[in-house]
Amino acid sequence: MRKHRGLRFTQSILTYVVIVVFAFPFVWMLLASFKTQAQIMSTDQLFIFKPTTKNYTSVFQEYDFLKFIVNSFIVALGSTLLSLLLGLPAAYAIARHHLHKLGLLILVARIIPGITFLIPWFILFSKVQLVDTYAALILSHMLVGLPFIIWIMISFFEALPTEIEESGLIDGCSHHQVFMRIILPISGPGVITSSLLSFIFSWNNFMFSIILAGDKTKTLPIAVFNFMSYSEINWGALMAAACIITLPVLIIALLAQRYVVSGLAAGAVKG
Repeated sequence: MRKHRGLRFTQSILTYVVIVVFAFPFVWMLLASFKTQAQIMSTDQLFIFKPTTKNYTSVFQEYDFLKFIVNSFIVALGSTLLSLLLGLPAAYAIARHHLHKLGLLILVARIIPGITFLIPWFILFSKVQLVDTYAALILSHMLVGLPFIIWIMISFFEALPTEIEESGLIDGCSHHQVFMRIILPISGPGVITSSLLSFIFSWNNFMFSIILAGDKTKTLPIAVFNFMSYSEINWGALMAAACIITLPVLIIALLAQRYVVSGLAAGAVKG
């Protein structure tokens, strides 16, 4: 009995330590967003200080941050929806026809660093005059989102029993109707999981945006980068912008948490 209590106590201590280590940067970011530059630099005012909202006012009034939020939302949502449109049928075909070599090839495409595609993408989009357009950013972000969705959904579709599809075919459904009316509705947790993670990857993507985006399509990570100059870093505004970037993703993750957990668990077990 004492051993079990001691083990539980040790696990609790380790859990709290891990939570503190991982939560501290976010807490510091939130507190710094309500501080002046002098307060941020002062170690005596780490937790006790006079808060100010000037950083958030500056972010929206001086830097037109609302425009960057809209741009990021359009690009992230567009790349996620197109990745789902192409990725779900592809993952289903790979899972049902056991095209494991093709699945491995898609995984390799996901593992290759994105910077490898950056110069060819820039040359291609320059030739067709698509630089500084939503289309260029959406297509480039699909390099991350599409393979990720396919790879997650392959294991999820493989876990579904084939008897479900056979019963649909016996009832007179075509393969397309079986996929749309039977497979997709029961694959909700997997679709939500892959969609959410793909959206987050696109929302936080910096590398493609810094090359392919311009004044019209500049996204949030690029806007945050503008707070850093050669002579000074505006820490207060930078932390306020970081909080604004983090908040939508955090809210979506909390709302879809139970779907993400069940989706990852279902995709990890073969039926």
